[in-house]
Amino acid sequence: MAKAVTGWADLVIASNRGPVSFTMDGDGLLVRHDGSGGLVSTLRPLIEGTGATWVAAAMSPGDRRAAAEGLMTTEGMRVAPVVVDEDIYRMAYDVIANSALWFLHHHLYDLSRRPRIDHHWKEAWDAYRALNRAFAETIAQAARPGALVLVQDYHLALVGEFLPGMRPDLRTVHFSHTPFCAPEMLAPLPDTCARELIAGMAGFGARGFHSQRWAAAYRGCAHLVLGSEPSTFVAPLGPDPAHLETCASAPERERNRTWLAEHVGERKMILRVDRMEPSKNLLRGFFALDELLANSPQWRGEVVFVALLNLSRQSLALYRTYQAEVETAAAYVNARWGTDDWTPVVLDVTDDFGLSVAAMERYDVLLVNPVRDGLNLVAKEGPLLNKTDGVLVLSREAGSYDELGDIALGINPFDVAATAEAVERALAMAPHERAARALALDERVRSRRAEDWLDDQRTAGGEKTDSAAAGRRRSSA
Repeated sequence: MAKAVTGWADLVIASNRGPVSFTMDGDGLLVRHDGSGGLVSTLRPLIEGTGATWVAAAMSPGDRRAAAEGLMTTEGMRVAPVVVDEDIYRMAYDVIANSALWFLHHHLYDLSRRPRIDHHWKEAWDAYRALNRAFAETIAQAARPGALVLVQDYHLALVGEFLPGMRPDLRTVHFSHTPFCAPEMLAPLPDTCARELIAGMAGFGARGFHSQRWAAAYRGCAHLVLGSEPSTFVAPLGPDPAHLETCASAPERERNRTWLAEHVGERKMILRVDRMEPSKNLLRGFFALDELLANSPQWRGEVVFVALLNLSRQSLALYRTYQAEVETAAAYVNARWGTDDWTPVVLDVTDDFGLSVAAMERYDVLLVNPVRDGLNLVAKEGPLLNKTDGVLVLSREAGSYDELGDIALGINPFDVAATAEAVERALAMAPHERAARALALDERVRSRRAEDWLDDQRTAGGEKTDSAAAGRRRSSA
């Protein structure tokens, strides 16, 4: 029987991205960077200085060289890199994780065309299995006796197939940051792969999700494939108010405010902050603005839609094609409605978090309309930062709708006309209603912290925590 975890040094985090990464400059010298991505930026402040171990993939040639030279280290925690052949990693990451499982869980497949389950795809599934085995092996080597292992996201769903046999003393938790596909959406996967995916997650000691809907979907898939329903728990992630406040007071603050003043002026602002990828439903957001301007001419020249979009997965042709569609849609709205002194859509892809923070401080409407989303942290960060009683227009398909839907203006993300109507309602909302909703959102968001989310995982793995999260925990059998 595994011993109870007694301290942070007995904690192992496993994720695809890690707390540190490396590139090579023009002279072939290694350049160190803090790890990128929402998961890393959330987890790193929570475990820095604790002595915990972080197991992560050596994703790039720079990472692999740094790992070989023993440079994959960071102060206050142990870093254990997982190094596999570059082709193995790319097939696992690009073909299976990002082009198969991501599309599966977000219900994005155009089933008349994709997926194409051919010999190459099955080779990629073998690579995905090999990467997960390599993670399990690294965890088995790095973890202390009886350690608690928190494995993050869909990239590593099969670690639960391998790790218990290697280290039965370990306590293991898998947490999914994406939605989970409905049982009927498993059909595109080969039967053997579907079973391996569901059974791999069942091999963990506990399985967590941001939303009860996603937990129920996994249990439904397990019932269909395995004939049983493993237990799940629900632990929605909260933002880090202190980190956001630090970003809001950064030296670039005035520069970013000046940028917004130049592009928006005194007009009302609709804001979206997203990654440039299909599940975020960017096209329908611009179509909704077009419909608003067509049907309600009083808003012409009076509102600016600021879209701050971070480029994502540019190695995949489908994502590059989607970016071109998004840019074309924005250009269409500007060409149709813009004037010499008014640009309806301001599109920026520079990945400037400071600018995003400044924009969230002053939006009138925050549009979050994904077709399907595990959580969507922007829907929580925006209300924390906003100082203008901005209104949240939120897709019912976002995991965060479970927590915020009774305060936000909820929308069907596929309904462009209804989205336009919700945005107009938000723009025209009376000041007292705006203020009441903004206050309620701020209080709701502050009631759930990032620390609570991490503590819920630790508790699911059998560890006692000192956090007040127990009073706020949302669990399911």
